[in-house]
Amino acid sequence: MPLVRHRKVLIIGSRAVGKTSLAHQFVEGKFVECYEPTVESTYNKMVVVGKDEFQLQLVDTAGQDEYTILPHSFIIGIHGYILVYSVTSLRSFQVVKTLHNKLYESRGKMRMPVVLVGNKADLALQSREVKTDEGKKLAESWGAIFLESSAKENQVTQGIFMKIIEEIDRVDNSYSRSTGCCLM
Repeated sequence: MPLVRHRKVLIIGSRAVGKTSLAHQFVEGKFVECYEPTVESTYNKMVVVGKDEFQLQLVDTAGQDEYTILPHSFIIGIHGYILVYSVTSLRSFQVVKTLHNKLYESRGKMRMPVVLVGNKADLALQSREVKTDEGKKLAESWGAIFLESSAKENQVTQGIFMKIIEEIDRVDNSYSRSTGCCLM
């Protein structure tokens, strides 16, 4: 029987960018049209990536702004981060940049497993404010994965959470290789 590994992932971004919708779509397989703004919710789901099983705990945060002071719970015990903005909101894109900088500073400028998500891609034709290339460039500058998604249309939703698990392992394993440290 394979060992079940636990991963705790924070979903963070500006208000109304679809953080809760992405979590609901991934965990429950449905899009929720109406709900109260999130204070903070936790979702759990068992997932298999390759031959490994993961108990994924998602922490769905309340909407943030650039003036938010990040609580320690956003850093301590968190394995990876999904930073979400809406492709229809340039402001949410700016907020995500600030949040990443705050997380990076708070974690002691260590590399972080991050997936940057441009959500609401289904609305892109009518009201896109953030080009795909802008998201890609930002993710590249962070050394992060970039995806565009639509929680409503269930586009790429599963991929976001699979990528963060892969990214956590990639970053964690790169530390052990780069230090040359050997435990005896």
